[in-house]
Amino acid sequence: MKTLETVGYKVDDDVAVITLNRPDRMNTLGASMKPDLACAFFEWAREDTAVRCVVITGAGERAFCAGADIKERAGNSPAPADYFVNQQRTHDLFTNIATFEKPVIAALNGVALGGGLELALCADIRIAAEHARLGLPEVKLGVIPAAGGTQRLTRVVGAAKAKELVFTSALIDAQAALTLGLVNQVVAADALLPSALRLAHAIAAQPPLAIRFAKQAIDLGEEVDIHSALQYERFAAAMLIDSEDRKEGMRAFIEKRAPRFHGR
Repeated sequence: MKTLETVGYKVDDDVAVITLNRPDRMNTLGASMKPDLACAFFEWAREDTAVRCVVITGAGERAFCAGADIKERAGNSPAPADYFVNQQRTHDLFTNIATFEKPVIAALNGVALGGGLELALCADIRIAAEHARLGLPEVKLGVIPAAGGTQRLTRVVGAAKAKELVFTSALIDAQAALTLGLVNQVVAADALLPSALRLAHAIAAQPPLAIRFAKQAIDLGEEVDIHSALQYERFAAAMLIDSEDRKEGMRAFIEKRAPRFHGR
């Protein structure tokens, strides 16, 4: 197995735990972080059939991810055309995480700023520690959130609130994020990873095919009209109707036993 320099990876039964591991740099998205994330998600977690859910978190207690490594970028002034082309790689990485076949839970163990919040927005579910703070402060540096933040934040909190947060570079605490629906839960710091793992294992116990189709149907529904979304919902239901998992779920219900799902 390849050695990752800036990302930790371990498997807890049927859940992969991916840890952003640059605590001395607030887990910023520098060095080899992006290729390491790509490897952890798309070479390891995707290919491991035993993994049915992913938890992504940060090392230490200060930061989930503080975004771009400003010290690394401060001296760089790429030509606009070069930036436009190169930023596609980040968009591709984050989009691939957002559309990852298996559910992803972000456990925000500290600040999630800029690209860190944009990464968290790619998760299906977000759980925050009480001391976490979230925001997209790029505007105060003379740029904009450019890893999907202007789009994914808007889809979660609405255009007006997204504009307020982006235009002011404001940071909000975990409770405010909960009120906005930006996070699903707020828990004590020492309960964060156990809470995320408990939820991940509960999801992993469900039939994998049904989870995959449900995720795709919900995500598609945000992008298209209701008629098209309902068409896909009907298609997804039809694809599951003859699956082994559906038959097993029905048998287990009738026989009053725990089901054994295999993703087929």
